[in-house]
Amino acid sequence: MTAPRTPKIPYGGDYNPEQWPEEVWDEDHRLFGRAGIDTLTVGVFSWSLTQPAEATYDLTVLDRILDRAAAEGRQVCLATGTAALPPWLAKKYPEVNRTDFEGRRHRYGQRHNFCPSSPAYRTAATALVSRLAERYAQHPALLAWHINNEYGGACYCDRCAEAFREWLRDRHGTLDALNDAWCTTFWSHRYTDWAEIEPPNALTEHWRGPDHTAFQGITLDYHRFTTDALLGCFLAEKDAIRAHDADTPVTTNFMGMFRPLDYHRWAPHLDFASWDSYPPLDAPPTWPALTHDLMRGLKDGAPFWLMEQTPSTTACRDVNPLRRPGELRLATLQAIAHGADAALYFQLRAARGACEKYHGAVIGHAGRDDTRVFCEVAELGGELGLLGAATLGARTPARTALLFDWDSWWALEISDGPSRLVRYQEVVHAYYRAAREAGADVDVVPVTADLTPYAVVLAPVLHMIKGDLVTRLEAVTERGGTVLATFLSGRVDVHDRAFLTDVPGPLAPLMGIRVDEWDARPRDVVQPIELGELRTEARLVFELVLPRGAETVATYGADFYAGTPAVTRHQHGEGEAWYVATALDQPGVDWVVRRILTRHGLLGPYTGHPGLETATRTAPDGTRLLFLLNHTPDPAHLTAHASASDLLTGKRFEKGEPLALDPLGTAVLRIQ
Repeated sequence: MTAPRTPKIPYGGDYNPEQWPEEVWDEDHRLFGRAGIDTLTVGVFSWSLTQPAEATYDLTVLDRILDRAAAEGRQVCLATGTAALPPWLAKKYPEVNRTDFEGRRHRYGQRHNFCPSSPAYRTAATALVSRLAERYAQHPALLAWHINNEYGGACYCDRCAEAFREWLRDRHGTLDALNDAWCTTFWSHRYTDWAEIEPPNALTEHWRGPDHTAFQGITLDYHRFTTDALLGCFLAEKDAIRAHDADTPVTTNFMGMFRPLDYHRWAPHLDFASWDSYPPLDAPPTWPALTHDLMRGLKDGAPFWLMEQTPSTTACRDVNPLRRPGELRLATLQAIAHGADAALYFQLRAARGACEKYHGAVIGHAGRDDTRVFCEVAELGGELGLLGAATLGARTPARTALLFDWDSWWALEISDGPSRLVRYQEVVHAYYRAAREAGADVDVVPVTADLTPYAVVLAPVLHMIKGDLVTRLEAVTERGGTVLATFLSGRVDVHDRAFLTDVPGPLAPLMGIRVDEWDARPRDVVQPIELGELRTEARLVFELVLPRGAETVATYGADFYAGTPAVTRHQHGEGEAWYVATALDQPGVDWVVRRILTRHGLLGPYTGHPGLETATRTAPDGTRLLFLLNHTPDPAHLTAHASASDLLTGKRFEKGEPLALDPLGTAVLRIQ
């Protein structure tokens, strides 16, 4: 099953009419009409309303919400409402409340507050979902099911401890295998009974916080267990839906590059991926682009839904800047350029109280339709109407892949040494950014992905090597492709045990190098690196490379290892394997990645225009769509590289003609 079929991009977002008297609903729907809003996400936090007591269900408000949507010709993404407990459930069954990392059993409050191993939670949640599915499966407004909301968090209670032990039995089979995987002869940790195993937390294996653990294998497995435990909750709700509704697509909203949960393990169980985009403050445009491509890669390149973004400002940060004029349009069209088949907001009407009362909304507290934000939302709604179905179902024909691996992320950042200053996301983003700014389309894929479609595979900080990955990487170079790996790659196996071979472990023959030593230094220690005519810098980790067939591309310029390789290239088969032994600055990463892309003819047509992003989608009928996004406050003056027509303006361009983009402007070109 795939995403819902719609005649145009669904446009709307989170709507909570239960917070308002029904006379406000009339005004809401009038304003939705003016803004082109056709899709409402409802019921996300409605459990205490729909089930006010254990034996009492009251769906009358939801009835009126869905019936009103249908009467207005709007569709509904119906949430199950199970993301936050109702107070009566927490009071009657204290086991549903989580136990935190410090070992404290929580009382009722906040959200994401349920224990995934609690039978009382699972029973109550699936009973509610079953009633919702039975009642609304055939409702004319129903477009999709939205299970829970932004799954996250971990529990360390006794029930989770026992569930963890059962999970370990399934994964390792025997205690001997577990002891071997975790290297428990270290510090007298050898287990002789499953009951001796405790969840790794502040009371057991950790100090200074979740990333400081004495036994990385235990902590790594608890990350995997938590992913599976919460996935089990999702699957229980999905089963409850499917008992009454076999056809309506099901999703849950992810949070992009969210470290606690391995979304690759979830992806097969979603009918379509969706996520909530709230980029870090002052993030470059390639940061949300990377996350869009990661979400697209979850379902083998299938389009995803942008389930949430703010129309103006967030409220959850210490400082919450406002989106400037034009930024909302640009961000939305960027998501569509990278594979979004829906554009939804949080939230449609601003809440009056609690922690999100200052969060941006399409309709503010005064309910006006003449604010800048509302007018921008309405104008964008009109443009999406012009696009119609042109982008729906379109795929990205990328020949460059970037490997993204939660296991490597976890293992790298819970490791003692070489450096806690190395952050997985930052390194991965640096290489993604280099490829995107060079004009290459990029698929962000798991390490299990089929690599045969790609000419270039970027594998930065691939700390953990699993399965047959090395064989598949070698196949890329044998047929003429290029593979890039970096420092701290190929260090550990699936259990986070060091390989008993030369660094970078199984990658060493492909890279044609050997690493015996590495030097980790504070951020202010800089190594000068010369890459051709470019003088660049490196920081954090400096691996000392001994070439074993590889040629030296660049060398270190200081310390006792001055003159030794910092970047190498190895001829392997008909292709090449590049190894970057240190954390180059962005210009250095750009230099390396552009050399690789140039070899394969993958530089984009507008690489000489800084701040201009390009992205390609190919529609089901074969139509090629090129998105041009100007992320600068200045006009972009281009020359059309092919004959095309802009789907947003209807203007036609012949090859070689001038093509101008306004500041923060976008064109969606149908290539002739």
